[in-house]
Amino acid sequence: SKKKLKKGLFVTFEGPEGSGKTTHCRAIYGWLRNRGYDCVLVREPGGTAIGEKMRDLLLDRRNKGISPRVELFLFETSRCQLVQEIIVPALKKKKIVLCDRFTDSTVAYQGYAGNMPIDDVTRMNDIATGGLKPDVTILLDIDPAAGMERRAKEQKRDRIELKSMRFHHMVRRGYLEQARRDKRRIRVVRASGEIEMTYKLVEMEIKDSLKAYGG
Repeated sequence: SKKKLKKGLFVTFEGPEGSGKTTHCRAIYGWLRNRGYDCVLVREPGGTAIGEKMRDLLLDRRNKGISPRVELFLFETSRCQLVQEIIVPALKKKKIVLCDRFTDSTVAYQGYAGNMPIDDVTRMNDIATGGLKPDVTILLDIDPAAGMERRAKEQKRDRIELKSMRFHHMVRRGYLEQARRDKRRIRVVRASGEIEMTYKLVEMEIKDSLKAYGG
């Protein structure tokens, strides 16, 4: 039988390129399922048929002319569909939803790094999500140079990863600024060490969150 929570739990994983957020998000999903929790794993951009088309547009290296404003609208289109089609229905069923990136990414990438007004980005996030906020956010923090070095070893870089190092430093700054302002929700985990040690820290944060939700 599935373990039941008092209410749905929405957990997002954030971080600069190469921080390991996707790896740890998937690992925690497996860990939770093995312990009997009813979980849903989604990613941004993507997660739905419409969202995956937006993802292809956003990450394609050939689409060099996409501006931060256009990026913002594409991300929000994908996000709106994901929230309505998958996230909200799952939370209503008291499931745990794990999301690889969410609104904090848009503030960091299109806001801080893309020079879009933060208030405008926040307003667009609220419209796309209907005001939905994560209960817990795991922010995997890493120096951009180290993160990009990791990514270079793994695969060919996408359009976002090919942006300047200054851009990626601004992304990190944007994340840390958000964490400073919302310490209750955003749990910063240093991701520069061995993956096993980082995972243990992430798992501890998830265990603490489950206790608060009757898990």
